[in-house]
Amino acid sequence: MSTHNRRLFTSESVTEGHPDKICDAISDSVLDALLAADPRSRVAVETLVTTGQVHVVGEVTTDAYVDIPSIVRDVILRIGYDSSAKGFDGNSCGVNVAIGSQSPDIAQGVDAAYEARVDNAIDEIDRQGAGDQG
Repeated sequence: MSTHNRRLFTSESVTEGHPDKICDAISDSVLDALLAADPRSRVAVETLVTTGQVHVVGEVTTDAYVDIPSIVRDVILRIGYDSSAKGFDGNSCGVNVAIGSQSPDIAQGVDAAYEARVDNAIDEIDRQGAGDQG
């Protein structure tokens, strides 16, 4: 019997025009616009594209307003999808935006660390909040 440890390594790589790239470009552009308007924005936005439709969803804390449907259309058109003959048209696709306020539970963890809220930590590192949601 072999004593060699075998491992399977996989990875994904997508190229131009792949829906994942389009989604990332849209989400990044929404983030950039919100941060430009309010540098303290917290943005947890995901994007899904399918034939003729774009869905932008997530949670945001901000004092800013940005026109998300316009951002979506601008990104799609800038990529070059401007005709149904190309498989997608930024001028006429449906854009659904479902963004709510950031959850209070996530906000408290980002505002201040547990150690700061409960133990009154003094060290700056111990006080710093963190989270994957903004």
